[in-house]
Amino acid sequence: MKTPPRISESEWDVMKIVWRDGPCQAQVVIDALAEPNEWSASTIKTLLNRLLRKGVLTHEKLGKSYVYAAAFTEAQCRADAAESFIDRVFDGALSPLLAHFAGSGKKLRKEDIAELENLLRASKKK
Repeated sequence: MKTPPRISESEWDVMKIVWRDGPCQAQVVIDALAEPNEWSASTIKTLLNRLLRKGVLTHEKLGKSYVYAAAFTEAQCRADAAESFIDRVFDGALSPLLAHFAGSGKKLRKEDIAELENLLRASKKK
């Protein structure tokens, strides 16, 4: 399976709208992102075009507008970004990552702890 290309923080914002709303016209993305980010329509169209060039989005013409669709699932992009982050920042090791977050002062909810315990048990079985 093809690996998703790296995308910027702003491009993630665009992709979240496309993943949430499914195939959608540029105006849907513009309406969702322009005001809260103080971005112009042309800025958002530039981001859409960057994502098209990277192959993260596809599009098809519908009348006078384009309908944009994700070429990768959110899970695929999230997994690739997480792996890249762990490789770059923690040299590919999970223990320092978990130690950092556990010691960061953020309080873990009981649900978070239970989920982590389940994940660790499941990874031991593999």
